[in-house]
Amino acid sequence: MEDEEILVGLDIGTTKVEAIIAKDLGEGEFDVIGVGVSPSEGLKKGVVVNLEKTVESITKAVRDAELMAGLKVDSVFAGIAGDHIRSLNSRGVIAISEPHNEVTKRDVERVIEAAKAVAIPMDREVLHVLPLEFWVDDQPGIKDPVGMMGVRLEVEVHIVTGAVTSAQNIYRSIRKAGLKVDDLVLQPLASSYAVLSPDEKKLGVALIDIGGGTADIAIFYDGCIRHTAVVGWGGENVTKDIAIGLRTPLEQAERIKRNYGSALPSLVEPDEQIDVPGVGGREPRPVSRRILAQIIEPRVEEIFTLALREIRRSDFADLLAAGVVLTGGASIMEGMAELAEQVFDMPAKVGTPVAPGGLTDLVSSPIHATGLGLIKWGLQSPKERRRSRLNNGLFEKILKIMKGWFKEYF
Repeated sequence: MEDEEILVGLDIGTTKVEAIIAKDLGEGEFDVIGVGVSPSEGLKKGVVVNLEKTVESITKAVRDAELMAGLKVDSVFAGIAGDHIRSLNSRGVIAISEPHNEVTKRDVERVIEAAKAVAIPMDREVLHVLPLEFWVDDQPGIKDPVGMMGVRLEVEVHIVTGAVTSAQNIYRSIRKAGLKVDDLVLQPLASSYAVLSPDEKKLGVALIDIGGGTADIAIFYDGCIRHTAVVGWGGENVTKDIAIGLRTPLEQAERIKRNYGSALPSLVEPDEQIDVPGVGGREPRPVSRRILAQIIEPRVEEIFTLALREIRRSDFADLLAAGVVLTGGASIMEGMAELAEQVFDMPAKVGTPVAPGGLTDLVSSPIHATGLGLIKWGLQSPKERRRSRLNNGLFEKILKIMKGWFKEYF
């Protein structure tokens, strides 16, 4: 297989690192041909805190996926998340430059550059500039203005930024694992490609990607992303609550959560019992599964309440006709959608990605939403632009910061 036929999605999460290898079949279709998953010990709330352990996790996940696919890969589309992520909307306006007042691709690039001209702190990196809609003269709601006639072109864009050091550490970890980065993609944006339908994005929907360390939020309306936010709580917090409440080791608490957890006590039979291992070699003891659910419910409700607060900060809280879609590893627990409906007071469901071909049975779970979404993002990414942003913009930002330090102290 040639390199051009292969795409790799690398989901670097707080609890796991996953690599998905897919073969591009053309026209937006692909086959999943390799999947590798490795425990993640080098990240906390989506941010690299131990570079070497992160490199080891990436190397193992990619190696396992390569063995399954029977080939070697050299570059990846990687996800980025964490509570350092910030977003804002901005507008730009230009005069149409063509003599016949016809909008060209160059005009579109110019107006997006004008919209990007906002004050961004030196310690932050622009990850995405996503056009929402264009205006040609006084005509709003235009998705693609190329070829239209007018004298004035205006655009509204959604700008996503992250801490430059966090982005650089992810990039460095991938590079030390012997790989190149095609693009860094905001994880909830990637997940939306895997679990949201065009109708949901059109009507208005809030995607909540609940991972181990964070819950990432993306709001869509009229087919475009409108707001992004991050809540610094996730599945790990639920696991810790179980470990403390049931007095059991963290590893056992995670197993109990996955096998027996429920976010709503009312869904559990009152007389159902589970065996809970003790700490330090103590004998296992029977505990009511409803007690387990009563430990889980307050933490999940807190995560949803914080997410609701972020949704209300946007201008689209009352326009989400398609409700809430949950995804990510923590979303598969029993009762998550039902509790979400109670907290958000709108329809809720768990979004499950579906791969069009290949090893579909291995990736048809919300756990794999980001990895599959990165593949779909890559299919729509122009090949000539895949590595240019990271290879140029990120290092220029680092260089500016270092020059600032030098001037301040020397």
